[in-house]
Amino acid sequence: MTPLDISPFDSAAFIKRLPSRPGVYRMFDQEESILYVGKAKNLKNRVSSYFRSNALDSKTMALVSRIQNVETTVTGSETEALLLEQSLIKEYKPPYNIVFRDDKSYPYILLTTDDEYPRLAFHRGAQKKKGRYFGPFPSAHSVRDSLNILQKVFQVRQCEDVFFKNRARPCLQYQIKRCSGPCCDLVSSQDYADDVQHAAMFLEGKNNAVMQDYANKMEAASDKLEFEKAAHYRDQVGHLRKIQEQQYVVGNQGDIDVHAVVINPGGVCVLVMFIRGGRMLGNKTFFPKTRLDENESEVLAAFLPQFYLSGSGGRETPPEVVVNARIEDKFVLEEALTSHSGRKVMISDNVRSHRKRWVDLAMTNAEQSLGTHMASRNNLQQRFRSLQEALSLDEMPGRLECFDISHTSGEATVASCVVFDQNGPLKSDYRRFNIDGITPGDDYAAMSQALSRRYTRIKKGEGLLPDILFIDGGKGQLSEAEKIFEELQIEGVTLVGIAKGPTRKAGLESLILSGGPEFNLAQDNPGLHLIQHIRDESHRFAITAHRNRRGKKRTESVLEGIDGVGPKRRRALLRHFGGTAQVMSASLEELAKVEGISRILAEHIYATLHNQ
Repeated sequence: MTPLDISPFDSAAFIKRLPSRPGVYRMFDQEESILYVGKAKNLKNRVSSYFRSNALDSKTMALVSRIQNVETTVTGSETEALLLEQSLIKEYKPPYNIVFRDDKSYPYILLTTDDEYPRLAFHRGAQKKKGRYFGPFPSAHSVRDSLNILQKVFQVRQCEDVFFKNRARPCLQYQIKRCSGPCCDLVSSQDYADDVQHAAMFLEGKNNAVMQDYANKMEAASDKLEFEKAAHYRDQVGHLRKIQEQQYVVGNQGDIDVHAVVINPGGVCVLVMFIRGGRMLGNKTFFPKTRLDENESEVLAAFLPQFYLSGSGGRETPPEVVVNARIEDKFVLEEALTSHSGRKVMISDNVRSHRKRWVDLAMTNAEQSLGTHMASRNNLQQRFRSLQEALSLDEMPGRLECFDISHTSGEATVASCVVFDQNGPLKSDYRRFNIDGITPGDDYAAMSQALSRRYTRIKKGEGLLPDILFIDGGKGQLSEAEKIFEELQIEGVTLVGIAKGPTRKAGLESLILSGGPEFNLAQDNPGLHLIQHIRDESHRFAITAHRNRRGKKRTESVLEGIDGVGPKRRRALLRHFGGTAQVMSASLEELAKVEGISRILAEHIYATLHNQ
């Protein structure tokens, strides 16, 4: 059926059948692709509002013009509709919804509780380990910064248990006074427990109580003429006072998230500021792509449910959420957040005192972040325009891909594919390919295999073709790309090889156009800077993937590649001999004595280990 044969959507007939109850509606185009997901307190009223003859802005009209079908789901309450809406937005990512992409869970600090000498550690992901979790922190950097402070002030260990249990003498952390040395009994269990308790109080924001406790201990030690211990407590109080001066501490207690939305003609920024125990831990910014005209209230109404109800594992909802604009369905959202988190959650939109100062600070940071973001994006647009001119393209490219190969003398070869669009690196579309079945060190064969796998999948509809494909290499690598594209009958993609100059110095690269001449761009050309950026990012991504694969391969047991030796038999061999080296040096007769290892299997193991 052609598009001309498709009947227009009969909105009037559809709306007549709609109930006046809460629910979720889903709008589809003629290809049955989902366009928009929304929730409604009254489905009939909400859906009918899209099909009025007036009071529609141009972008809403653009959405309505594409609607070919609408599906609805009636729910028991508006809260249930909100929760269902968020799950559908997360699953389908409709183009006309505001979708906030943030797939990483937030990091925490973990204080273990089942160890004789507890440890502090960086943690991200599901909270399955026993212990107390402090956070969330806005970034890994803020966690490591806090761990560094904790090390310096409280000297609680942060080493892994395997490292801790196998120490015969204290490590460097003890020497530089970042650990009290519990591994070698250099601190009593009671003193260490006190340090752990004070570290936990610090993470809870109880700085004043910790300083008061240390001050009392300092006076007690001084009265007993234990001047060295008194000096230690004095130094800890001094550290804490310095931290309190430098480190954004507010006198009020509580866990609060502050959300500020800033909108200007250039874009939208949502900034989330994390307050834990009265301390500002930092902030995180989002730059959503909006299709409909939105104000601050509408952006917040879309953002908050996705941030808390559809977030990755490890994100928590604090008892209070402060926003810089009034939300229409605030009470419904409060009920949903309360239900989701299992505790009372309040949304505040008209605040005073320190909360007002937090909101002002969040808005200032959001305005600054949006300005920086737009300046960066404008610079990127200039680079894309310069690239268009340099390659004599009819239109500005929208999607760039770059491939690179990494290996160590042919070992653990990996190919990388990085993707840029007009907003910069598109990391969700990055791909890496483990290369096998080629002569080690053959970069041409590695490039050919990676390109074949990548673009065969795209031909099957698993991705998007780029406007320009960059190959990090000279004519040889570029010719492999030309062969693959010819075999797959891919047209309309500009192929460019990036050959390093004779001195391999940045700025002296030669560009090789498929079917065209080799040429150079001026070192200050913005288009060349864009090419260098994507080439360097591809190189970084390839090296990282290669090192990970090489490290994994080198830590694999030699027993894992032997047919007939599964996990159970590997454990039996390692338990019997005590390690891989002992297994390799064992005789045939000794191997046959292991439980579960027959004589025939022992011969096979022995022959494999000794390349016979």
